[in-house]
Amino acid sequence: GARFSAETVVPSIVAIGMVRELGPVLGGLMVAARVASSIAAEVGTMKVTEQIDALVTLSTHPMKYLTAPRVLAATLAVPVLVAVGDSIGIFGGYLVGVNRLGFNPATYLKNTRDFLEVWDIVSGLWKGAAFGFIVAVTGCYYGMNSGRGAQGVGRATKAAVVAASVLILATNYILTEVFFSA
Repeated sequence: GARFSAETVVPSIVAIGMVRELGPVLGGLMVAARVASSIAAEVGTMKVTEQIDALVTLSTHPMKYLTAPRVLAATLAVPVLVAVGDSIGIFGGYLVGVNRLGFNPATYLKNTRDFLEVWDIVSGLWKGAAFGFIVAVTGCYYGMNSGRGAQGVGRATKAAVVAASVLILATNYILTEVFFSA
């Protein structure tokens, strides 16, 4: 198990990889697939059935009424999902390291704590917040701009998921450069 200092390196790679990159990106992509499509479909259907026009008629600003709560919710919820994903990923690495690779449990935990810094965790949570914001704004944008009819809503839903996924990957690259370029 300790060949090539794996007992020292594996916990650090698992912890840093999960917290900095995998947790935020995979969490963001999962939310993009589920939430961006849901928001785009819901808002698009509201547009097709003229509910958004009814909101305007009632002097209610549709962007404030429909977009703000969704954006706030996603921006706050995705970091929680990222934290849960990080914890599960690190625990999974621990189980594999200890049960499959024969690492000493105390050494694994010590090496995880030694290599993982607070900034790694904070940066991953900030990425999660950014990805949540992107997902909600993208879903709302494509929903508000969907074409007429069920076909238009379907196209908007698909476009929202693709756009949110691409934006998450691009934003991850930029944020990683900003957070960790030294």
